[in-house]
Amino acid sequence: MEVLMDKALTKEKIREIIAKRAAKEFKDGDVVTLGIGLPTAVADYIPEGIKVTFQSENGLLGVGKSQKREIPDKRIINAGGGYVETKEGASFYDSQMAFTMMRGGHIDATVLGALQVDEKGNLASWLIPGKFVPGMGGSMDLVVGAKKVIVTMEHMSKGQIKIVKDCNLPLTAYREVNLIITERCVFEVMDNGLVLTDINPMFTIEDIKNSVTADFKVSDNLKLMEI
Repeated sequence: MEVLMDKALTKEKIREIIAKRAAKEFKDGDVVTLGIGLPTAVADYIPEGIKVTFQSENGLLGVGKSQKREIPDKRIINAGGGYVETKEGASFYDSQMAFTMMRGGHIDATVLGALQVDEKGNLASWLIPGKFVPGMGGSMDLVVGAKKVIVTMEHMSKGQIKIVKDCNLPLTAYREVNLIITERCVFEVMDNGLVLTDINPMFTIEDIKNSVTADFKVSDNLKLMEI
């Protein structure tokens, strides 16, 4: 049953479900840094009436939605190399300034991917240097400097569980994650462990239990995710 459900969701739909849910986490006036990959899609789903300023770690404050032009302006990219629009008042600067902003506590929230997150809020987002696998990038600076850390990732990867009791990959950060968003559910990281706050209606609580190794509680106000 689990495999059939996974096949019902395309990569594009998974990305949309996660990005839409993450976009609901911001309040008016927030400054948010989006990591490389799936997190960059969040800028496309900010609700009307909410003003959020997105920063890209390659040196752009005021990131807009993805460019939809037939011939994109290749001078304007996000940290992942995707072509993006700019908001009115946007500014460009070097990576040194971008990381100064991130490390200096000027970012209200950061959205980034992960290889593993555990029930204590530990984050693993890199593997062995020199191998053909993900590197650390700016993750270490992002998670320590931001006031809120939101992990957005596919629930599982090639059958591997990613929400675990204890990370067994090298840690990027210790107890820094506040929220985990996947296409199946949302977990809030509390001092005493994970709380399931949202669930995709395609899945059951039992499905979630069978696809994580972390212990968790179910919120009394469990909500259905938008799909």
